[in-house]
Amino acid sequence: MSLAGKHRTSGRRGYRRGLLDRLVDALSSAAALRHALRLADEGQGARAFPLFARAARAGVAEGEYRVGRCYLEGSGVPISRLDGLHWLTRAATQGHSEAQWQLAVLHLQGFGTSYEQEEIPASAASLFPGDVAREPDFVAAEKWARLAAEAGSADGKAVLAYILASGPEAMRDLEAAHQWYERSAEDNCPQGALGYGLLLARIVKDEAGQRKVAEYFRRAAEAGLPTALYLLGELTRCGIGVERSDVIAADLYRQAAEKGNRSGQTRWGVALIEGAGVERNPTEGESWLRRAAMAGDPEAAARVGDLYARRGEALPPNHAEAAIWYRRAGEAGHRRAARALGLLYLTGAGVARDPDEAAHWLGVSAEAGDPQARVDLANLALRGVGHSVDLVKAREWLEQAAASGELVAAFNFAICLAEGLGMDRDERLAAQWMRRAADGIVDAQYWYGRMLTEGRGVRMDAEGGRAWIARAAAAGMAEAEVALAEMMTNGRGGRRDPLTARALLEKAAKRGHVGAISALNSGQGGCAKAYFDLANAADKSFGDRALIDRALP
Repeated sequence: MSLAGKHRTSGRRGYRRGLLDRLVDALSSAAALRHALRLADEGQGARAFPLFARAARAGVAEGEYRVGRCYLEGSGVPISRLDGLHWLTRAATQGHSEAQWQLAVLHLQGFGTSYEQEEIPASAASLFPGDVAREPDFVAAEKWARLAAEAGSADGKAVLAYILASGPEAMRDLEAAHQWYERSAEDNCPQGALGYGLLLARIVKDEAGQRKVAEYFRRAAEAGLPTALYLLGELTRCGIGVERSDVIAADLYRQAAEKGNRSGQTRWGVALIEGAGVERNPTEGESWLRRAAMAGDPEAAARVGDLYARRGEALPPNHAEAAIWYRRAGEAGHRRAARALGLLYLTGAGVARDPDEAAHWLGVSAEAGDPQARVDLANLALRGVGHSVDLVKAREWLEQAAASGELVAAFNFAICLAEGLGMDRDERLAAQWMRRAADGIVDAQYWYGRMLTEGRGVRMDAEGGRAWIARAAAAGMAEAEVALAEMMTNGRGGRRDPLTARALLEKAAKRGHVGAISALNSGQGGCAKAYFDLANAADKSFGDRALIDRALP
């Protein structure tokens, strides 16, 4: 076809289109609305909007709703939140159920009141956004959601159930929420299926219930809801309600991550780093963790901190960078990250050593319920560091941790009892806890041996005490080596062995033990009595024996 022929054809098409538009303009508002819907389906928003506006001005509820959506989405017209809310409200007032439930969601996300004009993100149509944009208006949201729900809207039922389950305490009604979620899910609403699954997950106690929860999550995941994809991934990774599969779980995490779910991004990043269900790719995994951390996910920030704190052979640890990420997570309430940051301040790794700052972050972790942080903080309190924990509270935390089997806590609790720190002195009970700690703590083995040989809180047993001190000496504790040398020299708790005693003193001296050096230089050969008499007098008190032996997590 010639160029002139193309121009004629194009001109005829333009003439026919213009004629069609003029014919539509002459039709009723209902006909204009029908034509606008066809144009919108074809992606011709600019041509559809004037026709929607004509129907809206005529008071047609569907036209008002469509004009509202156009303003909110910027379809054929510049984005205007105020105009969008105006037209949605007009449609909702006429009983338009879609306008009602969407208006409810906007109120839940804080977009329904007097803020400056700005874009409403696509997530405004979601019941479970990653972040609530502003202060929600639950009262207005409940009003519009209930109207939509009672009119039969599946989405309206889901929104109303969400408000009744997660709104302010005065508005909550879990029984009603359960019913509305169930009705919404029966109407094949993905948001309803997700909400109903979440509600069921709180109450089910058997395998059949777990399978039911997984089924509702699956329905929502098949509709592409990011939160459902992540939750189904969690169930699949753990084998709860579904067959366990790292491969399927990883794929679900990937889908959730690509749709912007922060928790999904974190799990997908971890899967890539660990090679769980997917080919290992630490570089890409770290990238996903960073993305989630920057979006505000505390677990992701904590894991990025771990990556810097635990660099392998190729790269040394970067504790300064780790501290930045731990702080980000700790400020969001992540208790493990807060404890890790506290330990960095305690040791001066990557940050200036600051025991008070260490106590602050350990306190954040402890108040969040971390048992190890509570033990660490109690240890600091015993050493007079930090002001937020008194000795009585430290004693309570140590006792709880000791009772749960934490050996370091058992050792320090024994010290509290023996020295009367934060409690009445009780050497008998101190000996009992010291015995428990001796199963795995070298210092406790030495001190329990001393308690036995001296009869402190227990019946005197020099032979048993020597055996425990020997265990501590075998582990390389200089004080125990010197004590065992004295017992071997004098034949206390067993046979005399001056040669072995001297060898023990030499070992302790090489470690810089002043008493051992003095004993060797005193001309007494293998006899450590002069030193041990002095040590025995000085060491009646446990002194500053509280342990802070935690490594970075």
